[in-house]
Amino acid sequence: MRGLFWFLGLCFLAVAIALLAHYNNGVVFIVLPPWRIDFSLNFLIVILFLGFILAHVLLQSLRFTLKLPARARAWREKRQREQADATLMTAIRLLFEGRFGHALRQAEEAWRRQHAPGIAALLAARSVQHLRQPDKVAQWLARAREAQPETAAAASMIDAETAVEQGDFHGALARLATLQREAGRHIAALRLELRARQKLGDTAGVLKLVRQLEKRGGLQAGAAAAIRQKTHAAALVQRQNDAAQLLDYFGHLRREERTPQLAHSVAASLRHLGKDEAAAELIETTLSEGEWSSDLAALYGQLGVDTTAPDANRNVTRIMTTRIARAEAWLGEHPGDSRLLLALGRLCERQQLWGKAKSCLEASLALSPCREAYLALARLQDALGETRSADRLFRQAAECDN
Repeated sequence: MRGLFWFLGLCFLAVAIALLAHYNNGVVFIVLPPWRIDFSLNFLIVILFLGFILAHVLLQSLRFTLKLPARARAWREKRQREQADATLMTAIRLLFEGRFGHALRQAEEAWRRQHAPGIAALLAARSVQHLRQPDKVAQWLARAREAQPETAAAASMIDAETAVEQGDFHGALARLATLQREAGRHIAALRLELRARQKLGDTAGVLKLVRQLEKRGGLQAGAAAAIRQKTHAAALVQRQNDAAQLLDYFGHLRREERTPQLAHSVAASLRHLGKDEAAAELIETTLSEGEWSSDLAALYGQLGVDTTAPDANRNVTRIMTTRIARAEAWLGEHPGDSRLLLALGRLCERQQLWGKAKSCLEASLALSPCREAYLALARLQDALGETRSADRLFRQAAECDN
């Protein structure tokens, strides 16, 4: 539609010019003695119009000619920039491909061209970092900071990562602290700090970072829970020789963090310290409030009575009877648990309930044969004087893989 309007407009203009020229009878005289020139006014208008066009063309040609050197320089500079961009992009691609030696050469070439020198230096630093050349990493990071101050944060991250890889965890934390003061705390820096604090065994620091990362979406819930459990387990190992510290640490955990695995670790340490009664109480509380654990139930059956407690002369029979009753209540809820049957058999054996102990141990073996159950039943048979059955069970225990 627009083209049609232009065409109609041009036609109207041409008709108007033709009519004006037809009715224009003006004459122009140019006298330069002894010469005289006369011609129509229409001809003069045409001559002036053509002259204007010619003058414009000549001026534009002159202007273009005078600008040729500058245009040539601009073209060369553009070409150099394009080549430098290509070199930089190639370095990035090679770095992601894992061809670190080739990436380093391309980054060095981009650095020599002084095209985005800070970025080129960072690429070179990352390449030599993967090539395990820490001295060169420091050199390239210094060049990056000098060339482009805005690359300082990225340089600090690479510097901290290199420190972690070299085992300089305190140095990495110092660099990250400087980075966080200058650029704030972001997820990548928090993850790196988490790695460093895990290596240093900083329990409090690790738990704090896990909470921050989980809150910001930097860790999935499952991964965060796994790290917390691993950290708590390490902290409990550090306290395994002090019953009070063990119980205090475990007691201050959030309820969802008191897993059967951690409870088993605490109870086993308490048993090793001779605090069987405290271990039994911990297991009872854990199995009553949390998820079921066959391992905890098996450990429960191995616990004796705490003879180091102030009330050592208490009624041992009453305590063991209470434990047997509790184990029987658990068995009502988990009738197919072979390890619980093993624990109940051991408890009954300790109270010299020989028949009940034997039936529990045999039921445990019927559900899941294991060396512990074979040995427990063998010792029971031996105590009852059934030496042949005991010998057979001892042989089966030796042959058992579980």
